[in-house]
Amino acid sequence: MLEALTLLLVCQLAGEACVRFLALPVPGPVLGMVLLLAVLILRGWLKKTDRPPDDLATTADGLLGHLSLLFVPAGVGVMLHLPLILREWPAIALALAGSTILTIIVTALVMRLLVRGSDKPGPERKA
Repeated sequence: MLEALTLLLVCQLAGEACVRFLALPVPGPVLGMVLLLAVLILRGWLKKTDRPPDDLATTADGLLGHLSLLFVPAGVGVMLHLPLILREWPAIALALAGSTILTIIVTALVMRLLVRGSDKPGPERKA
């Protein structure tokens, strides 16, 4: 479990370092997840497996089981800045509604493209 947690933290640290040094417009943890994905793909390719290591899966499940604790600081921030949120609620509501609608539209378009592409029978599919 310690090795798995170390791998997760090293990938996050590498992502943060790359973002800071290269001035990338991406959050460090997101780049860290991409690096972790690359490590897992390379590991699977080298070891001819499609499953993550058991200790990494157990560690990730443990972290996901306590994910709600990570929202406590955000809730405290909301309560701390409640007067500002009440003053700016129309802009916040418009941004939330607009981004939600835009996400639904983009997701539907991507799904339509993917479903359309799967209609063509390939060598591994029988018509």
